[in-house]
Amino acid sequence: MKRFLGMALVGLFVAAPALTSRAGEQEAKAVLDKAVKALGGEEKLSKVKAFTTKAKGTVSFEGNDNPFTGETTIQGLDKFRSEFEGEFNGNRFKGVTVLNGDRAWRKFGDDAMSLDGDALANEKRVVYLQLVPVLILPLKGKDFKVESAPEEKVDDKPAAVVKATGPDGKEFTLYFDKESGLPVKQTATVAGFRGGEFTQETTYHDYKDFDGLKKATKTRSTRDGQRFVDAEVTEFKVVDDVAPETFSEPK
Repeated sequence: MKRFLGMALVGLFVAAPALTSRAGEQEAKAVLDKAVKALGGEEKLSKVKAFTTKAKGTVSFEGNDNPFTGETTIQGLDKFRSEFEGEFNGNRFKGVTVLNGDRAWRKFGDDAMSLDGDALANEKRVVYLQLVPVLILPLKGKDFKVESAPEEKVDDKPAAVVKATGPDGKEFTLYFDKESGLPVKQTATVAGFRGGEFTQETTYHDYKDFDGLKKATKTRSTRDGQRFVDAEVTEFKVVDDVAPETFSEPK
């Protein structure tokens, strides 16, 4: 009898982490379901194959705010094009970054380069970190793992917290307003243009309706606690067909 009881207790302790993990996953999925409903519903979101966003704002370097405008097209987790132009220290500049599956390129002015290795992996991470807060649905697929975390406050309001692991095995965290269900913050470790890694925190504000879909129109990002990007969305469109050349190597 004692032997049987001992074996039962061992089994209980072995099973406890798995049971806790499954419970955390179910709690996270409940939070995601509420977010999906708040953003427009699964039926509408599941039909979004691609979207374009136009924005304006400032990028902060060494305490200086530099104005920029940009346009981004995202199709799924592996196709992305970002064009931007702005002014740094009185000098105008233009840049383009493109991801097409396992190929990527970046062009600043007349200087172009192919991205591979860590640079390619970083660009893939940039794409899903931008896509996920807009559609949420990818988090419910096989490419991501999710679990709940203790509730926190964002802008002095209670927020449900979901920790996620992306297709690259790297973690990030999303925060959802408890009342509305909308995403209000994301934290993730990201790579800088000049190398190194930063803790990036992005907050989402001023949600507006775009043909039945809710989209945050103002964002603020910090890196290691320092101001980085303030952006305002000026246009958001769901796109049924994206021209293939959109994701070609920039010329």
